[in-house]
Amino acid sequence: MPPPQRRPGGRTARIRAQVLDAVLAELGEHGFDGLTMEAVAARAGVHRATVYRRWNDVGGLLADVLDAASGDDWHPPDTGSLEDDLAALNQEIQDAMTARPPVMAALIAASFRSEKAADAQQRLWEDRYARCESVVSRAVQRGELPPGTDARRLLIAATAPLYHQLVLLRTPPDPLLPRHAARTAALAAAAGAFGPPR
Repeated sequence: MPPPQRRPGGRTARIRAQVLDAVLAELGEHGFDGLTMEAVAARAGVHRATVYRRWNDVGGLLADVLDAASGDDWHPPDTGSLEDDLAALNQEIQDAMTARPPVMAALIAASFRSEKAADAQQRLWEDRYARCESVVSRAVQRGELPPGTDARRLLIAATAPLYHQLVLLRTPPDPLLPRHAARTAALAAAAGAFGPPR
């Protein structure tokens, strides 16, 4: 869930970029409970009235950060094999979840405290799953998976162990987990585990 990369020109866009960068920095350093409109305005170097006028509250700031991430140019890995694609995707997730400051983890946590952030995060997940469907469709075209494989179910099965370990159990990152989870999901998918219901 990287911060936005496409930043159109103009003063409005420049202010938005400064504010969203400030939100990410404040969230990573202080978490949701320490995130304030005043701190964001000060870090961004803009008047707090500007921040209040455009974003209204902390929930609005978080929602815009998440919505901006949907506007980036990220694409899932294309390595030539399903297992390698899933392993590379899992490695990206693990790297993002363990980065310092822990922005991705803080955004996930904040979505449980803000309805606006929760709605925006749902939109972001939908965007990411839609982009990652190409991993599954390529595997079907290569003959690695049976036609009709449910991309969403496969992607959830492949990535869920990362979130379970890092978010729920809060265990240290396992360097072998991205590959292991990818292999397990790929083998299950090849056996038809994610096909249409019988």
